[in-house]
Formats: sequence, C-alpha cells, structure tokens
Amino acid sequence: MKLKVALHGTVFQFASLKEVMAKANEEKSGDALAGIAAQDAKERMAAKLVLADLTLADIRNHPLLPPETDEVSRVIEEQLNERIYAELRNWTVAELREYLLRQETDNTEIRRISRGLTSEMAAAAAKLMTNLDLIQAASKMEVQAHCNITIGQKGVLAGRAQPNHPTDNIQGIKASLYEALSYGIGDAVIGINPVIDTAESVKEILHMTKEVMGKWRIPTQNCVLAHVKTQMRAIRQGAPADMVFQSLAGSEDGNKAFGIDVALLDEADELIRRDGTGTGPNLWYFETGQGSELSAEAHHGIDQVTLEARCYGLARKYKPFIVNTVVGFIGPEYLYDAKQVIRAGLEDHFMGKLQQLPMGVDVCYTNHMKADQNDMDNLAVLLAAAGVNYIIGVPMADDCMLNYQSTSYHDIATLREMMGLRPAPEFERWLERMGIMENGRLTPIAGDPSLFM
Repeated sequence: MKLKVALHGTVFQFASLKEVMAKANEEKSGDALAGIAAQDAKERMAAKLVLADLTLADIRNHPLLPPETDEVSRVIEEQLNERIYAELRNWTVAELREYLLRQETDNTEIRRISRGLTSEMAAAAAKLMTNLDLIQAASKMEVQAHCNITIGQKGVLAGRAQPNHPTDNIQGIKASLYEALSYGIGDAVIGINPVIDTAESVKEILHMTKEVMGKWRIPTQNCVLAHVKTQMRAIRQGAPADMVFQSLAGSEDGNKAFGIDVALLDEADELIRRDGTGTGPNLWYFETGQGSELSAEAHHGIDQVTLEARCYGLARKYKPFIVNTVVGFIGPEYLYDAKQVIRAGLEDHFMGKLQQLPMGVDVCYTNHMKADQNDMDNLAVLLAAAGVNYIIGVPMADDCMLNYQSTSYHDIATLREMMGLRPAPEFERWLERMGIMENGRLTPIAGDPSLFM
C-alpha cells in the first residue's frame, strides 16, 4: 500500500490509512479539534492523490477499527457480499468515484455494487468528490422504504412533522401537528422529541398521535424520539408505536456513550416487529451526525466523515424506514460554519444512499454557529436536487424545545412547488381528499390549521 506522493516538489509521506483518510477530508473543525486534519490545502490534496490510487482491497485489508475490537466493524464486515466484493476489490477509489459518476451507471447497478462495499469505501469515495459530484451521484440512487406508507420514490420529497413542545404539552404538540398537516407535511413521520424521557410521557404522546391519525384517517407513521429503552418500556405497556428510534455512533464506544449496543438494538428490533403498530417491513428511525464520536471521546483517531459512514453501515443491518443526519445540530466545534455544514449534509446523504439507506437530512444549525437561514435554504435546495428522501419541518424553522434552527413546514412546501416534487403518493391522495392539495399544488385553504379544529 503506497502512502507517499510528490506534489510540486514536496514529498508527502503518510503513516497510515487512517491518516490519509483524515487528511483527505474537506476542512472540518472537528478534525482540527481532534488533531488529525490536514495542515493546509497542499497536504489535503496530497492525501486525496494517495487515497485516489489505493484499491478497495487496501481499505478492507487495513481496517481503521479492527473487527476484533469493535462490534460496528463486525456488523459492517458481516453484511459484505463476498462475491461482489471480489469483482471490485482491485478497483481504485478513483475508479469507484468515476463509476458512480458515469452517465450510463444507473440505480440498479449502484444498488448491486453497494453490497460489495464497506462503509469506509463509501467514505473514501466521498472524500474525492466535489459538492456537485455528491449531488449527481446521489441523485441516481432511489431507496424506497415502507412502514405504513412508502417514501423514497423518484420525484417524492417527504417531510417529517416535528411538533415539539418545551413541556410536552399534548395540546401544544397537537396544535403544531395540525399546522404541519395543513401544509402537507407529515408523510415521512409524525416524530416528536420528548422533553421528559419516561415511558408515561412516551405513551401519552404516541396515543395522541395515533388518535389524530385515526380520526382523520392519515396515512403516515408515528414515533417518539426517546431513548430506545424508554420506548421499549412504553411499547411493552401497550403504547402504539409504528417505529422505534435511536441515535447511532460509528464506533462501539460511541454507542456505549448513547447507552446502546448491538444486542440492545437486536432486542428492540424483535420487539417492534412483534408488538409495534407499523405494517413494515421497515420499522426503524435512526439519527446520526458528524462529530458525535469525538464529543464522546470515542473516535479512535478516525475522522468524522468516515465515522459517519460507519453509522450507516450499522443502520443498514436493521433495514430502517428513515435515517436522518442532524447535520448542524452538534455545533461549531465539529462543523464550524455554513460551508462545512453544507458539505457535510451532501456527504452524509451520498454515503447513506450509497449504502442503500433511505436518507433524510435535518437541514439545521445552532445559534452559535457561523450560519443563518439563507445558508439552510441553499442546502435544502441542493439536497432536493440530490433526491433526499425527506427533510424536517418545524414551526417557522425554529424548534422551541431543542433550541436550534431547521426548516419550516412551508419551506418543504416551497421546495416541492419550486422543484416539481410531490408528497408520498398515499399521503398526497389524503391531502386531496382533505382539499389541501390539488394536481400536486397546495390549495388556498392550505396552511390553515383550523381545518382540524
């Protein structure tokens, strides 16, 4: 494995694949915080040149986190199709990138080769791509999933209704949910982040959302984003959960910091399939975000893009309905400004789709980050062009419980109208029955939550 290159009279010698992968990243404040980033643009380009000439076999044969010591690595290895990998093993990373960008390479071909790729290979390809490359490659990939309805079809942009409330007030959540529905948002999921992580609170919210879905015959799915153990207690006590949720990290130690491991996820998977109310087969909602492993001191010297790709390798085991990278939520320590957030959103969407995950993105930022709502508008448009399965909707793009900025209900409606995108087909038919949408466009009564009062 050659880890040396001469660039404009300077010889760059890298000590390991881990160093090459980190220094080939586009600039990220998290990598700088970890002390693994390229010193300057010249070193970054040298690392990219070295990475481009490495083979996929080089990447697999030099694990950044050995399977013997990390269960996420074991999950990724166990899912690999050895026959397809054997066909690809001598490809260079540059050749993988070129294959994905070729005009004649379609979704069927990408779906097939993805079974022979590890998460680290997906991350390596992303590091060699421009933003436009990431959009072009991802736009070819169609990943459909079904819980109670199907999303992910070409031309569909779904939306998660996120009607959070700072005290978990049921009437407050319901009022915000009615506003979301009036804009045609909620086909991806009605998903609430609870303030109170107890089984009683989770049950109360799940019952309310199910009552609303039943009363108005809404074809969608519900979920409360408490810790998976809390949700499991609620489900065992009879709570009507269509999906189960959990945040993931890309290392075993990172997941321990979340209070989870593969054995617990396996137990939750068995429970939701036995006692959940979703029709399936896709019954999981996972969230991720670049930098979570570093914040838990569980990154093992691995860069945040590669760790994020490994989250998707773990998620793939459970065949989720939706995966969401909460791209700018952790803060400027990991993604410093809008440029880094935009890049990360496009990377995450591409790496997840390449691993055949139904990817959504929370187009978001924290108030102490160098970003504003115009930057989020830009990223939302880019992701819509890239074929993102869904994005998040919160009232006025301001989450009053989590205290961060995202995209609004009417932002999603605007993206659909502007880019010729539609809600999920079953949900659109319901919107038409309610008089909220006609011929793919919102009607004059849209945006009025009193429709449901």
